[in-house]
Amino acid sequence: MPALHATRREDQVLDAQPKDTLIAFENVELTLGGRLILTGIDVSIRKGEFLSVVGPSGCGKTSLLNLAAGLLMPSKGRVTYAGKPVTGPRQDIAIVFQDYGKALLPWRTAAGNVSLALEASNYPKASREKRIAELLDLIGLSAHAEKFPNQLSGGMQQRLQIARCLAQDPAVLLMDEPFGALDAMTRQALQDEVLSIAARTGATVLFITHDLEEAIYLGDRVVAMRPNPGRFEVTFPIVLPRPRDQLTTRERPDFLKLRRDLFDVIKEVEH
Repeated sequence: MPALHATRREDQVLDAQPKDTLIAFENVELTLGGRLILTGIDVSIRKGEFLSVVGPSGCGKTSLLNLAAGLLMPSKGRVTYAGKPVTGPRQDIAIVFQDYGKALLPWRTAAGNVSLALEASNYPKASREKRIAELLDLIGLSAHAEKFPNQLSGGMQQRLQIARCLAQDPAVLLMDEPFGALDAMTRQALQDEVLSIAARTGATVLFITHDLEEAIYLGDRVVAMRPNPGRFEVTFPIVLPRPRDQLTTRERPDFLKLRRDLFDVIKEVEH
């Protein structure tokens, strides 16, 4: 059983929210089609925090993200943003999906896909070209502005989806297993890219993943979920120093201990 820094769900003080809370789930329950998907979800996500959520398939991780996005409404309890109930999608909350191929418009160039978000937010036409150039430079696609999605690699397409989300100037990035379909090297490169973007923009990130190492490497905290119905099991604060490094961070004894503790939790809740 986990011993290092772990906090059991029932031991948490659920009523005390940090003063810098941006998103809060308050005793949230979700039922869909007569089936209880989530129950007893209590968590506060601080402004600028990177929260990773892991758990077995079917534990409701994506439903949790959709509640934060305002795409689903809780059956009980409430989800708040800056202290006010979430009643629908917001311009300052952006979602990065795993299926980048379907998220991008194939008939628009890379620049055109980024422009789509600016158009939707009525960003001044005279300033769009400059803003698009800034965003493409930020994610390393300046040289590919006029290429269409099918001319880009999988990693480039995912970078492009992130750039389009950043065009919304979001305070929050919701990321649903965004690197799951990518090869290991591309995945690690984009992990570092997201950490860099989060640090530069100050965005709050809710990151859903099956990858335990990824969750630890990226997060300020990792929450492990139990399925049937989905609920929080253990929270691990991550005190690894930043900036993080793909080699030295993963070789640290405290990283390896966290990975083992988190693995033990997931193995337990799967049975």
